[in-house]
Amino acid sequence: MFPEICHLGPFTIYAYGLMLVLAFFVGAYLACAQAKREKVNPDKIFNLLFGIFIWGIVGCRVFYVLNNLKFYLSDPLEIIMLQHGGMSWFGGLIFGSFAACWMIKRAKLNLLETLDLLAPFVALGQAIGRIGCLLNGCCYGKVSRWGLYFPSQDQVLIPTQLYSSLLLLLIFYILRTLQERKHLAGQIFYSYLFLYALKRFGIEFLRNDTPKLIFSLSLFQLLSIPVFIFAGLMLMKIHYAKK
Repeated sequence: MFPEICHLGPFTIYAYGLMLVLAFFVGAYLACAQAKREKVNPDKIFNLLFGIFIWGIVGCRVFYVLNNLKFYLSDPLEIIMLQHGGMSWFGGLIFGSFAACWMIKRAKLNLLETLDLLAPFVALGQAIGRIGCLLNGCCYGKVSRWGLYFPSQDQVLIPTQLYSSLLLLLIFYILRTLQERKHLAGQIFYSYLFLYALKRFGIEFLRNDTPKLIFSLSLFQLLSIPVFIFAGLMLMKIHYAKK
């Protein structure tokens, strides 16, 4: 793996941080372009995404630290070492959702229509971010003779980061296809939640860095279930409303 890209004098460019920044700007650029096509102020969308990005990062980190509290209590300085990796999407979802609702209301935009606009590009940003996880060597999978060698673990492991990235690209494609077709408000956003929860539930069976809690399921699988059910019910509601 390549956790460090290069050194510029006293500064170090970390792969994880670089991919997070790249994910934001690629997603923001495409979302603003889509906003123009939908006659929405792109400046509002960029500001909205920036706020969601910051609060999402905070939420991802807080949730990850809480889930690995024993480790971080033994070395508190690691809490702020984002370059070492360690993010949880569910924490980002919680913090980012509250930030999004508040900022969308403040910008006087329609909530579900705005979330529909953003959802595909959030998935694309996540796909890029997972490449950062691969380069950093975190979020790794189980031991497998058919995997990749991870120096940090000194083992050949399943590259779950790469699988996640490819599945997120597929989700991005599906959501963009829906976006270009006639749809009802909320349909794209709830499809994103539905597909992501399904993806995360499945990929957790291959990961080896998350402890199992109940019925051999990890915390993230247990959280994926209510998200999957909620999104599925909302999609059914939209489907019958359309009829």
